Amino acid sequence: MKELIKKLTEITSPSGREDKIREAIIEEIKDYVDEIDVDKLGNLIAIKKGTGDKTILFDAHMDEIGLVVTHITDDGFLRIEPVGGVNPRVLIGAMVQFNGYVGVVGFEGETVEEYSKNQTNLTFDVLYVDLGFKSREEAEEKTPIGTFGTYYAHFNDLGDKVVSKSLDDRIGCVALIETIKKLDKPENNVIFVFSVQEEVGLIGASVAGFNYDVDMAIAVDVTASSDTPKYFKRISMKLDEGPTIKVKDSATVSDRVVVEHLKKIAKKENIKHQMEVLIFGGTNAAGYQLTKSGIPSGTISIPTRYIHTPHEMVSMFDVEETVKFLVALANNSL
Repeated sequence: MKELIKKLTEITSPSGREDKIREAIIEEIKDYVDEIDVDKLGNLIAIKKGTGDKTILFDAHMDEIGLVVTHITDDGFLRIEPVGGVNPRVLIGAMVQFNGYVGVVGFEGETVEEYSKNQTNLTFDVLYVDLGFKSREEAEEKTPIGTFGTYYAHFNDLGDKVVSKSLDDRIGCVALIETIKKLDKPENNVIFVFSVQEEVGLIGASVAGFNYDVDMAIAVDVTASSDTPKYFKRISMKLDEGPTIKVKDSATVSDRVVVEHLKKIAKKENIKHQMEVLIFGGTNAAGYQLTKSGIPSGTISIPTRYIHTPHEMVSMFDVEETVKFLVALANNSL
């Protein structure tokens, strides 16, 4: 599974530019599903037919946070805007890439006073990207305005943990792919959605389930982990304690029937899990709740440290339990 994690996380596909990651996922699953479709927005939808008449949908978003070029200076430095939730503080000194050109993010400060002020009150107005270009003309040729970029970071195997960019939510994609490969004839019909543009407003999930009669939708995504020094004291999720069953976040309250079903299956199949109440953020479950007349929806989350940085961290145990959980949900009648 680690090789698959490495493969997917090192692909560059920010929100709205998911072509490369979609192609890679299709290659992984095409021999294991009954149907594959790509809708008009770019969502990848794969179907595994079951023996029963109920349908469950699993969603993981393919996109990652990123950057886009907004302006180029006379000296060839890039001005940028975030694509999704990028913290400007995380960018300082980080390596990024645009069109395959790799560089570093810096910030302005002509005096010690201005430098200190900008460092304290950092905004995208004072950031720039240095790709080593010598002129505006060179930059405009290689990375014109409108070019999308991402962190330039690599997969690292720490044994029982892994670190990489874009584990949000390529790790959810990995969980869905591994589930697809483990299922033969599930009890339920299973729709696997690898969705687009979650990071900029749950766009893909808002339409992906529209053409299907879905009884239950489960978003598979990352969530914050509170097991680092002095992290938010009002949340309780931890690495190595299994996937979480979300009760609510800032975007949605999970359907009570869905939550109880997830708890029942986790107990029945002896899946180690945690309960999650997240005090910020949201997942694609909110998109499915608003589809047609509404789909009962919830979220299974993988606890993750350092979300939306170049170096996100997850526990392999939690990922493996997530796959076990999804397989069990597919094989137990709704």
